[in-house]
Parts: sequence; structure tokens; C-alpha cells
Amino acid sequence: MEEERKALFVAGIRQALRLVIDPELGENIVDLGLVYAIEVEDGVVRIEMTTTTRGCPATSYLKEAAEQAAWALPGIHYVEVKLTYEPPWTPELMNEEAKAHLGFAGA
Repeated sequence: MEEERKALFVAGIRQALRLVIDPELGENIVDLGLVYAIEVEDGVVRIEMTTTTRGCPATSYLKEAAEQAAWALPGIHYVEVKLTYEPPWTPELMNEEAKAHLGFAGA
């Protein structure tokens, strides 16, 4: 039962993160493949994510917006967002809808 509860939390967080739009690309960070991992344990959320490039001008905004989106869910006591560049982001990480919208249909 605990695993089901965690899975529901992770799904809720993933859905909330879809409200975070990359201002340069106009797509949400989940569909862009910027969210690498979401872990939940006793109301503590850890999100591992990246940006499209190192030094992305939207880095602070995306990190803070992801944190705020996760905080909006009930039962969350703490949110940590960790940025990583390993593995580096590539267009192949986007879902098919984002690829099509951004013209990467063949990626």
C-alpha cells in the first residue's frame, strides 16, 4: 500500500510540474524531458532535473517554479530540487508531442 501511495504522490508531482513552462521553448518541463527523477519519502520530495543547456538564462526560474509546483500539493513537507547536467539534455528526451510542436518529429 505504501508503494501505491508513493506512486500517487509522484504522479501528482509530475502533473504539477507540467504547469512549469520553459519560457524559451514554450513547453512544460516534463514533456521536454527536463525532469530526470522524482522521489517521495514521508512528505519529502526530491526532484532531479536539468536545463536544455548549462548557463541557461531560465535556470533559476525553472528550479524555483518546480519547487513551488511540488509545494502546492497537500502532504508535502519539504521540497529539494537538484540540478544536474549528467546526462546532458538532448531533444531525444522530449516526448513525441513536444518534439512535434518544436519541429523535432524526426529526432
